Amino acid sequence: MLRAIVMFMINFGLVELFSILFVAVNIFTFLLYLADKRKAMRNKWRISENMLILFTLVCGGIGAFLGMKLARHKTRKPKFKIAVILGLIIAFIPIIHIAHSLTFDRVIRFVEIPFYSANWPSALNGYRIAFMADFHTITEEEMQRVAAELKQRDLDLLLLGGDFSMRNNHYQGTLRQIAQISTTDGIFGVEGNHDDYRRVFAMKEQIEIVPLDNSGTHIRDSFFIGGVQDLWNRNPNVANTIASANPDDFILLISHNPDVTMLQATEGIDLILSGHTHGGQITFFGLPFYLLRRSITDYGMHFSQGFAYSADGVPVFVTSGVGVYYNLPRVFSRPEVVIFTMAAS
Repeated sequence: MLRAIVMFMINFGLVELFSILFVAVNIFTFLLYLADKRKAMRNKWRISENMLILFTLVCGGIGAFLGMKLARHKTRKPKFKIAVILGLIIAFIPIIHIAHSLTFDRVIRFVEIPFYSANWPSALNGYRIAFMADFHTITEEEMQRVAAELKQRDLDLLLLGGDFSMRNNHYQGTLRQIAQISTTDGIFGVEGNHDDYRRVFAMKEQIEIVPLDNSGTHIRDSFFIGGVQDLWNRNPNVANTIASANPDDFILLISHNPDVTMLQATEGIDLILSGHTHGGQITFFGLPFYLLRRSITDYGMHFSQGFAYSADGVPVFVTSGVGVYYNLPRVFSRPEVVIFTMAAS
């Protein structure tokens, strides 16, 4: 029963459902103030002040404010003035989050990041690497727009961090659009925990995207990339993945789940790219409190989004992802494509 309710909420749309409930609470609060005013005028049984204040503070501040002003009710009582001010502040918090989710959080941003490393070969200064992960149910139209934008960005390399939607072979349309992106040195990718890696890898090979399966390769002289299997599905092995790299290579590792970098040795690696956490997906002004449940990552907010470090002190960049997980909304967690411009420090 609980699962059915949760699935209904997700399919209906959490933001849409919350918006309806928010409006309903404020209408109900307004009607409470109106009803209490009428009862007062007729000397009838009154609605308790505690109930009025409760609904004022539980996201009903707008309804309470309108009720006080339009019905001229409780306007002289300091505790109601304070309650309405607090109620309005509380009410505007979900309004801001709903507005952000319906606007900015539906627009994919392209983040340009310069990355400097003493181990980067100076002959490749200005080399540009794009990274995307967590595609899930991104539409073909959206992916087509991303591909069109990336074609204009002069990419040398495109890396994919996994997690496609396997339902109704949705991943195939996503991958076909990705394959249209032109790069100097190709497109490489790993699996995510939502992927049927056999099907995804087979499709990648058909469209000339190179799957990395606890394996790696030299892209240029002194530049090696590797990718590991997914932590939840199979057996990532960092040591085997980078075994064929040279000691003086710049080594870039892709691991869908960043927790791998806390569980296995990463010495000798220069940069690790991950996804998986979606930036917390639903956050409070960008703070991903959901990750504290440790159901997605065992390391709380450490791998929420942006740069963090592995257990060995290697920089790990975690992208918020480019798609959405079915109908779960993004709230203050914008989808993104990340482009690194590499240079020797």
